Amino acid sequence: MTNDEFSALLQRLMAAAEAGDAQAFAACFTPDGIYHDYIYGDHQGRAGIAHMIRDLFHRDADDYRWEMFDPACNGDIGYAWSLSTFRSKVPEFAGRPVVIDGMSRFELKDGLISDYSESVNGGVAMVQLGVQPQRIEKVLQRWSRQLQERPATRAFLARAKRTAGS
Repeated sequence: MTNDEFSALLQRLMAAAEAGDAQAFAACFTPDGIYHDYIYGDHQGRAGIAHMIRDLFHRDADDYRWEMFDPACNGDIGYAWSLSTFRSKVPEFAGRPVVIDGMSRFELKDGLISDYSESVNGGVAMVQLGVQPQRIEKVLQRWSRQLQERPATRAFLARAKRTAGS
């Protein structure tokens, strides 16, 4: 995939997410694609990804906006920095606005996304919502455990540190 093709795919993805068009959003993924969401967890396949956008995200968020900047793609892997904003529909936090920045990683296959993950500071979002500190700590502890348990993290920690010149 070229950088221009990747940018066009991102435009379709963001437009579908903002519109709450779950089918169009899921169509940006391969049939067995996976979306790793830092709040809602992993969703695989177009039906699962559509469910996440329609029945989870747009259930909890309103007035959603998502923009990606500086997309870079080497053909099989793409990255982009993003800003997003929404108003919470969760009763406990209803109407509170949130703005988040993050980095997205895309594994690409046949012009579509086969694996999506993001690095987002969810603690910043929780503070904007007014989540109680004890609850924030519990969530951050869970995220820390998940990071430690990832195969990529384990492989990284198992490798010897590089020496100068290597």
